[in-house]
Order: sequence, then structure tokens, then C-alpha cells
Amino acid sequence: MILVTGGTGLVGSHLLYHLLLENESVRAIHQKNSDLNAVKRVFQFYGPHTDSLFNKIRWVEAGLNDIPALEKAFENVKSVYHCAAIISFDSKDYHKMRRVNIHGTTNIVNLCISSQVDKLCFVSSVAAIENGTEGELMDETDNWNNATDKSDYAITKYGAEMEVWRASQEGIPVVIVNPGVILGSGFWHKGSGTLFSNVQKGLKFYTEGITGFVGVQDVVKIMIQLMTSTLTNERFLLVSENLSYKNVLFMIADALGKQQPKVRINKLIGACVWRMEYLRSRLTLSTPLLTKYTAKSAISNHPYTAEKIRNELNFEFEPIKSAIERVAGNINS
Repeated sequence: MILVTGGTGLVGSHLLYHLLLENESVRAIHQKNSDLNAVKRVFQFYGPHTDSLFNKIRWVEAGLNDIPALEKAFENVKSVYHCAAIISFDSKDYHKMRRVNIHGTTNIVNLCISSQVDKLCFVSSVAAIENGTEGELMDETDNWNNATDKSDYAITKYGAEMEVWRASQEGIPVVIVNPGVILGSGFWHKGSGTLFSNVQKGLKFYTEGITGFVGVQDVVKIMIQLMTSTLTNERFLLVSENLSYKNVLFMIADALGKQQPKVRINKLIGACVWRMEYLRSRLTLSTPLLTKYTAKSAISNHPYTAEKIRNELNFEFEPIKSAIERVAGNINS
């Protein structure tokens, strides 16, 4: 039995499809108010006859800090894909992220150890890789530096990684993947999905910061290959291409048949906007459209190399242009 946490998210939902496509027996954790139909819609992006696959998922309602429910979810489990996390760059969500991203991972790790699972795959992020000198190509050896300014999200993902490494010290084989910005169909109103929905609405602004991008299908295919391989106790950066947000937004606009954004946001404008958004969000008790760290990321130049995974699995990533065209084709379906 395979257990997937975060099965109702972008990575988890696409992962479930690919696992079931291989006739795997899969149990997935979901929270009480999660939208299971969102997962079904993701399955339908792959073809018209996927309901039978979706119906094979064995759903278990459990929060990451609900130990009794998690113990039930772990019954007869041999492999675990831990995809669940809260992604936020709003400082007011820090304690919530700690509870889910760090303490929740602690619980998953403890149950992996007590259940003596065969292998654990953890979905981390490039946010947990040290951002070195501007423009310097980063790899898996760029370790965390507490002295540098980090987002709360990065801090909690790094803390979660430390828990996963603890599992490896307790005899559980683990693999960690650190994807760049993941592009995939579904979930258009949060995360990277907003790149598509905002361009579709007529986004006017762009930035020229550079980071790594990867298609969600590549991410889940690599995860499955890592779990069935002999590779253990390693982390892997997953990046197809390092591109500017400008280039990505322009490709999305072209794929959607929309006008390309025209107004460039520089460092000064970005700094002013995130400060105004901070004040607005606190006064209105809403989520800021831009934060200090999203502004910083959108303007910074932080490329990554995925040579390690390319060499270990002989893996060829899908070009980002191709991934964007497929996702854009699904946004209205």
C-alpha cells in the first residue's frame, strides 16, 4: 500500500493519477473540507475515461497533527509520498506553516519509523536551498545559512527537511525533491496557477527575475522513479529551465492568445508595492497580493542546476514552453 499526503494539491493530485496508472494500491490523506472534485478534474485533464482510476483512491480524512487518524492511514503502508504543505509568503501564516510543514512532517516521520516503511519521498522546495551570490548556479550542495534573510515558508520547508533526514538516521530510506516553480493544470487560483489565471484576466505587469521552472508531470514521474530506484538518502533539484518571469509570462500570454504584459516592475517599484500591500492587508485583514519575499523573488536572479537528477535517472525534462502550452490548453476545459 502506498500513502500520499497532500493528495488534493497540485503535486499530490497529479501524483495520484500516475500511481494509479501503474495499477498501484493507493491511499490518500485529505482534510475535512478539502475539495476531492478538484482531484477528479485533474484526472480528467489526462483523458475522458479517468473516473475509474479516480474511484480507486482510498481516501482517509486526517490532519497532519491528528495522530489517531494518521495511525489508521498508515495501516499496511509500505511507501509514503509526503506532499502536504502550506505555501504562503504572508508573515501572519508563519505559525500555521510551522504546525503543518514542520510539526506535521514530524508526525509523518515518526509514523514512518514506527511502521518501518520501505521508503519515504518528501516534496521540499528550492526555497530550502541556500540562495548564494546573485546569478550563481546553485545545486544540492548549497546548504542552509542561518545568517541570511529567509521567508517563513523557506524556514518551515528547511525544518521539514531536517525531520526527513532524521528518518534516514532512524533507518528509513528517504529521497527529497526540491522543485522549482511547478507549472501544472488545475488549481488556477493559488500558487503557480495564478500565473495563468492572471494573464488570462489581462495582467499588465512583469518582472525580470530569474528562477527555475519545472512541469508537474516531470516532478511526479521523477518521484515515482526515485521511489522504485536504489537511490536513498539523497536530495535532488528538479528544474527544467532557468527563465525570467518575463519570458514565462510572455509564453503563457501567447499560449492563451492574450496580450503580453507591457509594464516592467523594477526593484524600487516592487519595494514600494509590497510595503503598501502589507499595510492594506493588515488594515483590511486580507491576504497581500505581494509580500517582501515574493517581490524579492520576482526580481532576483537565482538559477539552479538539475544535472544530478539528469545523470542519476538519465532523465530528460519537458521544455517549459511545451508544459505551458498544455496547461494553457486546459485552463478553459
